[in-house]
Amino acid sequence: MTQQDRERIASGLADKLSYGEIARRLDRPTSTITREIARNGGPAGYRPQQAHQATIQRARRGALASPETVIPPVATMEQEILERAVRAGMPRTAARVHHDLVLSEDGRRTAAELTHRLKVSPASVSVAVNFLVQQGFVRRERDPQRRRDIYVIDDDAWYHAIMISERQTLQTARATMAVAETYGLDSPVGQRLAKTAAYLERVSLDIMESATRWRTLLT
Repeated sequence: MTQQDRERIASGLADKLSYGEIARRLDRPTSTITREIARNGGPAGYRPQQAHQATIQRARRGALASPETVIPPVATMEQEILERAVRAGMPRTAARVHHDLVLSEDGRRTAAELTHRLKVSPASVSVAVNFLVQQGFVRRERDPQRRRDIYVIDDDAWYHAIMISERQTLQTARATMAVAETYGLDSPVGQRLAKTAAYLERVSLDIMESATRWRTLLT
């Protein structure tokens, strides 16, 4: 990888592009970009010139095949899961918090633990957790002895997230129908909006029914 490639990686990180988007710009596999960034300070600490010099030094030492410079397959897969969550619309820090909670032994972290582990500010953790709580992925528990919140992801997290999302879609469907009725159900606009509302309502109800039917798989 050239110095210019590394400058383009740094530019992509500064623009908050996903690893996959950076890889496409460089016409390289996502796994290559993931390894490059992970070896050289991570997304927050990546510096192209230092990364280039470090690669040259590793090559001189014959260390390219050493264990510390090889990203285990599981780490690459975890990064890909994270990137997919971001591409699906989850804010990056929220995706990192969610991923860290999923991989924790008991599915529990304090704000201080998340701040330390993810190396982000307490404010960033707060915003991320608020998003996850609102979407049903995480719930808060209060530790009365230490007067602090504990953030928990349990087996029902995906069920709650799906139900919250579909209830929001149902609200959209009903608001759309109300607008359709305002225009008149016999008018072209009213008919178009009414069809949209009916479609959204039917799909949302089906998804909620399916989520409830298969909830036992989570227990």
